[in-house]
Amino acid sequence: MEQKTYTQAGYDALKNELADINEKIEINKKDISTARSYGDLSENSEYDEAKQEQGKLHARKAELEEMIAHAKIVDESQIDWQKISVGSIVTLFNVERNAEFTYHIVGSYETDPKNGKISDSSPVGLALIGAQEGDEVVVAGVKEQHLKIKSVTRAKD
Repeated sequence: MEQKTYTQAGYDALKNELADINEKIEINKKDISTARSYGDLSENSEYDEAKQEQGKLHARKAELEEMIAHAKIVDESQIDWQKISVGSIVTLFNVERNAEFTYHIVGSYETDPKNGKISDSSPVGLALIGAQEGDEVVVAGVKEQHLKIKSVTRAKD
């Protein structure tokens, strides 16, 4: 798995989810044990459901452990805060739409477009990385977008 970049908050969220999964695995073990006590496993829907849940939980646990093992956390002290990078909050003016937007640039696994968090590897994110306040960038796509960077700040994790 390739190394992925995370903000500290994004990395902490992965670790918290892993802790939650570990708790759910313990609960699931008890559910399986209880379902086994109901008798014949060939016709035991509670057992089947608990075993399916076990598979999902262990798959997610493995995925999270892999993500954590290959995570690269943005070192805020090493960043030129005037240039856009993971962790930047950017206010943009979209020339074609005559509209202003604010985005938080995050690692690809932290993306949440509904809440203004876009990936550094998305088309807009790629166009913005390394740019700074006052720059104008062009985002290629079905419809080309011209974005003027109005401000760049850092997220307060």
